[in-house]
Order: sequence, then structure tokens, then C-alpha cells
Amino acid sequence: MSKVVLGLSGGVDSSVAAYILQKQGYEVIGLFMRNWDSMANGEFDGLEENGNICPQEQDYNDAKKVADHLGIPIHRIDFIKEYWDDVFTYFLEELKKGRTPNPDLMCNKYIKFDKFIEEAKKLGADYIATGHYAKIQDGKLLRGIDSNKDQTYFLAQVAKEKFKNVLFPVGDITKDEVRDIAKKIDLPTAAKKDSTGICFIGERNYQRFIKNFLKTDPGDIVDVESREVIGKHEGLMNYTIGQRRNVGISGQKDKHYVVGKDTKKNILYISFGDDPKYLYSDMCTISNINWLGKGHPKKCTAKFRYRSKDVPVKLEYGDDHIKVKYPAQTKGVTPGQACVLYDGEECIGSGFIDEIYKDGERLWYI
Repeated sequence: MSKVVLGLSGGVDSSVAAYILQKQGYEVIGLFMRNWDSMANGEFDGLEENGNICPQEQDYNDAKKVADHLGIPIHRIDFIKEYWDDVFTYFLEELKKGRTPNPDLMCNKYIKFDKFIEEAKKLGADYIATGHYAKIQDGKLLRGIDSNKDQTYFLAQVAKEKFKNVLFPVGDITKDEVRDIAKKIDLPTAAKKDSTGICFIGERNYQRFIKNFLKTDPGDIVDVESREVIGKHEGLMNYTIGQRRNVGISGQKDKHYVVGKDTKKNILYISFGDDPKYLYSDMCTISNINWLGKGHPKKCTAKFRYRSKDVPVKLEYGDDHIKVKYPAQTKGVTPGQACVLYDGEECIGSGFIDEIYKDGERLWYI
């Protein structure tokens, strides 16, 4: 009987994944990862608790209940230092640069499909598994069946060789089916809500959380059209391109969006209107390229954010970057976010967005 070590997180997806693997005849071992410690990491406020149990401890308790329910062993491993070094430090450095980081991609790259694999091998794993909505087929990373839950975007920075002997048990079913299975077999996590927000922040207030680690540096809010100062921001790390709520312009009722950030001058640029032209671009450059497919295509599709739709793109290759050209009606392409490339259902690679262009000129306000 082949042995599978499963990342058992305390959520419904990994819980059902464990059940499916059992039904398929595998010997299943659960491994719970503890990646964050509020006290050890210097977090002094902003931690909301459920009763007297912090959310991560509640997750472990739920994972243990699932393991007991299914009759499988569960182990617990701390990756707190590794997470700080490889994920959270990157997150903070990107914020300092005025960019919008995506730590979930780095968590998958450095923790779930690196450190986790090492620990799984110590437990004698023939395979590892997670509750991601994705598929591996003939060595290719494919989108999950449920287009609303597909998570290949977050897996696109994982090195291709790391997907060897990886199983995604829920990639062939929908979220509704996962919930139905959980209810049918009376899993303790059947009705548990999905986690939202950034992995280590969870349901906490983002701005309060960040203040524990980065000094607040208020500055001017400037109308990108008139170049006039119209307010004060609470620190550039608190805003992202396309944001239209909680920008902080006192008494301003007209619809407005964040369209850019200047870290040298500490300026937050906003634009007024229902659909500002300043949010649109037609080219970006990406770096830190991770290839998963074969060859370097000249045409494919791309997602610029997890929830964004695929857009057709043309690729031009440089020494350490790629120029990604896309339709002019594309909105909200943001430095620091991932540009994930697809060939149909196959995720073929990714890079992180650096510079944004329109009509051949770099956008000065981003």
C-alpha cells in the first residue's frame, strides 16, 4: 500500500482530500503545518481570537478531529522560522517598495512544496497531497475542474520538479461536491467557512496588523489629473492599485480609485470617475520567471490577479525579463502581483510584474 502524507490544514478541502485518498486505497498520514506565531513574530495587537483559542490553534484542533474521525495519524510541524525568512520577509520588502505582494505564491514555493516535502519524506511518503483545486496530468499542471476555485494561480511559482509524486484529490470535483461529501460522511469541518485574506493575516484587520512590522509614514494623496494635493494617506503599504474603498479622502463623495504610488515622494495617486483611464495599460514587464510548460511560447493567455479573467498576450523575451503585451482594455495590472501564463487548461509558468506601460511609455504614476 502506497503511503501519502497530506497537508491537513483543518479546512474542509484537505479534510475531504484525506477521505478521497483513503477510498482510493492509500495509507494516509496527516501533517499539520504551523507557520505563524503571533508572539514569537513580534505581533502585539490586531489578533482576533475565537474564545481563548487563536485561529491557528483552532485549525489544528479541527485537523485533529478530522484525523480521529477518519482513523488516520496526524503529525504537527513548525515552519515558523522558515516562513518568516522566506515568505514574510519578502512580503515586507515588497510593501516597502510600494508594490502589492502575493505571499501565498511564496508560501507554496518555499513551504508547502519544499519544506513540507522534506518532512513528508521523513515520514516515509511515496506521495504528498494537498487540498488545492488543481490537477497534475502527464507532468503538467492543469486547472481544477471548478473554475471558481481553481488554484493554479497560487501554484505557478513552484518549481516543476516539485510536482513529482504530488496528488491533488479535489482537483477533479467542485467545491459544492466537496461540501456534499463532507456532510455525507459527517466530517467535523463540513460546515466550516473557507479562510479568506492573506495567509498569515487571516480575518484580522490588515492595517492594524501591518503597523506591528512597518513604521507608518503618512503622506500626500494627489489627484493624478490635476496634480493637486487632496488629502493625506496613512502609509503607502496600506493601499493597492484599483482600491476604491477606505482611501481616506475626507468628505469626498465622488467615486475615486487608487491608480499609483510614488515611494520616493511618498505620494498616493488617485483618479476620479466610474472607470478611470489611469487604471488601464497595454504592456508590462515580468521577472523571476518560473517555467512549468515546454518551450517559450510567443502567444498564450495570462491572469494578472487570482480573480481576473484570462486575457490573450504576446510575449517578447529579454535576458532576465519578459515583455507581456495585452489588449488596451486591460485594467489594474499591478507591480508585485503575479502574471500567470496559460496554454488552454495548462498552467505553463509565471513571473512577477515590475513595470507598467501604455502606448509605448512607462506609466509615471505607478
